[in-house]
Amino acid sequence: MRVNWNYIKAISLLALVVFLYAFSSQKSMERNLTGLTVNFIGDENLYITRQTVNKLLIQNEEGVTSVPKDILDLNELESILNSNPMIKSAEVYVTVNGEVKAEVEQRKPIARVSTNASFYIDDEGYYMPLSSNHSARVPLVTGFIDKNKLENVFKIADRVYNDVFLKKHIIEIHQDKNESIHLKTRVFDFEIILGHLDNLDQKINNLKAFYQKAKKDNTFNNYSKVNLKFNNQVVCTKK
Repeated sequence: MRVNWNYIKAISLLALVVFLYAFSSQKSMERNLTGLTVNFIGDENLYITRQTVNKLLIQNEEGVTSVPKDILDLNELESILNSNPMIKSAEVYVTVNGEVKAEVEQRKPIARVSTNASFYIDDEGYYMPLSSNHSARVPLVTGFIDKNKLENVFKIADRVYNDVFLKKHIIEIHQDKNESIHLKTRVFDFEIILGHLDNLDQKINNLKAFYQKAKKDNTFNNYSKVNLKFNNQVVCTKK
């Protein structure tokens, strides 16, 4: 029987490649990690520091760079980071050269509650603690606020944050015990009464129309209250 040496050589070469790859992979997995890099995505204002993230990235009382690749649990590290109330999402992975990288997206505050307890409301409507590292310049929220029931104030805070006109002028959102909303402006000393947040688009449009008219007539200082609770009208109280 004729032996096909080319076939045998090909099989032998393939086996050698598989062996070398498996051997090098095993050695790579057993090798300790080379370093740790933390990158923040988005907002440059850091509410949580790199040092804090580094402290969170600890496993079995050892730094992540002191353990071999094969025992590093990336999913656990991501869960630890994601459990931090300052972090919106995190991804942890190992590069080909053995460096651990953490991509961290912070939560974004859009309003600051200032009552018996102080905290932020983030851009998804959730409780976010204050940071000792950075203070966000966002409207204050005062009055009757329950951190487990933020839907109402989040609705108006989100509108203020995403509306150029409101973001420029509104500095305080006040909610009374009946969830009626009052606003204070940056420059003018009159109070804006929104009431309940039904027909919010119409109320905001009425406020903008009032602003343009008062600006044209130079009558901003004539009023103590601007009431938007009523449909299709603005009721002003003079000083």
